[in-house]
Amino acid sequence: MTYSKPRPGRIALVSEHASPLAELGGPDAGGQNVYVAQLAARLAGRGHDVTVYTRRDSPDLPTLVRTPLGVKVVHVPAGPPTAVPKDELLVWMPDFGGYLSRMWRLARPDVVHAHFWMSGLAALTGTRGTGIPVVQTYHALGTVKRRYQGPEDTSPPERVGIEARIGQEADHTIATCADEVVELVAMGVPEERISVVPCGVDTTRFSPVPDPGRPPGGPRRLLSVGRLVPRKGFDRAIKALAEVPNAELLIAGGPDAPLLFADPEAERLRKTASEYGVAERVTMLGCVPQEKMPALMSSADLLLSLPRYEPFGIVPIEAMACGTPVVATAVGGQLDTVVDGVTGALVPPADDGGHDLAATIRSLLDDPARRARYGEAGRAHALARYTWDEVTDGVSRVYAQLTPVPLPTEVAR
Repeated sequence: MTYSKPRPGRIALVSEHASPLAELGGPDAGGQNVYVAQLAARLAGRGHDVTVYTRRDSPDLPTLVRTPLGVKVVHVPAGPPTAVPKDELLVWMPDFGGYLSRMWRLARPDVVHAHFWMSGLAALTGTRGTGIPVVQTYHALGTVKRRYQGPEDTSPPERVGIEARIGQEADHTIATCADEVVELVAMGVPEERISVVPCGVDTTRFSPVPDPGRPPGGPRRLLSVGRLVPRKGFDRAIKALAEVPNAELLIAGGPDAPLLFADPEAERLRKTASEYGVAERVTMLGCVPQEKMPALMSSADLLLSLPRYEPFGIVPIEAMACGTPVVATAVGGQLDTVVDGVTGALVPPADDGGHDLAATIRSLLDDPARRARYGEAGRAHALARYTWDEVTDGVSRVYAQLTPVPLPTEVAR
């Protein structure tokens, strides 16, 4: 008797605003783009037929692009073929979902994985009445955003209600951290249909750089990385610096360095640095290319990640992968990724009388042996839990629960 080899799984990834082909650094181009690109590439590398559906945001884009790694990217005609802020895309999701429905009637996927809430809305429209299983990953939740941003939240007012409905209708939801599970259950998403699979880091690229180019004998280096928005807590790092002698703070993020003078948040941070008397010890680097980030992170004595809230937060893992210890606020995904007293220190999300952030920073800067232990443990932690192969294994196990098509759940190592 002869046995035929099982056919590859047909996997559809829906990412309405975050294209895996996008250049990072734009207002809506960041972690989700990387996640979708990395997951798609690794699924394709395991032999699956992977198609990513994303919105056409330029008239020059072809309908179909095949990447060198074998991923098909389909640019969906939904709304004008121009860049539109993601918070304004809801009106075009019926068109997006209708396009998916037509495509999937012609070539039925075995599983659909939606990324972000509007993608979930389009995916559920596209699969309605077909029995195709839908997996949802939110990447960020409207309930959390509304809680912390209040009137500054630019999300559509319908977001929270739609997110709850998506979670209740989807076959499974992948949360990126334990804190998100609590939020999802409170939204009415059945806990038995939730799995935790974290985001990943390219631990080959993000690794310790033996000679990061830091001048010898200079001040101790603190580094903060992220978008220049108030919630990231760069102002808190600046205020703490005033009580940390012989130290400098580098802030990487925002527009290119020559354009920082016109950035409102950069100006606010400059004023804070002047007010606290540390202007000469704070350097705003602007946007740092990804290829230069491992050396920058390796050059730091400490990575400060102090957001007021953070759905997941990839920067601490990137730093740990580079062997750099982390001081992070105990919020969101950072509660999972940073192991307090092992890979770094967790601190409260706001200054209060019960904790002294500057004292925590000083104690670590004054203890090179402890920093070295934290750095080694951080690198090991990143390799054990946050490689993209580990992430793809976890996602594949969820897919395998939902489709009768044999899907390999782990890559051969």
